[in-house]
Amino acid sequence: MNNVEKGKVGEEKAVELLINKGCKIVTKNYYCVYGEIDIIVEKDNWIFFVEVKYRKNKEYGYAINSISKKKQRSIYKTALHYITSKNLDCNYRFDVIAIDSDNIEWIENAFWGDEIGF
Repeated sequence: MNNVEKGKVGEEKAVELLINKGCKIVTKNYYCVYGEIDIIVEKDNWIFFVEVKYRKNKEYGYAINSISKKKQRSIYKTALHYITSKNLDCNYRFDVIAIDSDNIEWIENAFWGDEIGF
């Protein structure tokens, strides 16, 4: 299984978790000039920008540790692009779904703009 296939498996597991927790999937793999967001969801008048990280094993460390500050900044700028392009006035946050083998963890408010230099 190549990295793209692994990523799709991880995203499918993340979508299932989010739906089971009452979230509405708005879009998957949102792209713009600044980068990509894996999943955008709505719940309780909030928008969650969700980064999914999947590790089949711990050979390269834990999934949560693989999200660099550079990646966080890219997600932040992409989210602002999404909000602006849709002319939204909403509460939003940045979540991570970390999947290590069969363990899946939803980390709410995983990072915020002022933590990454915005």
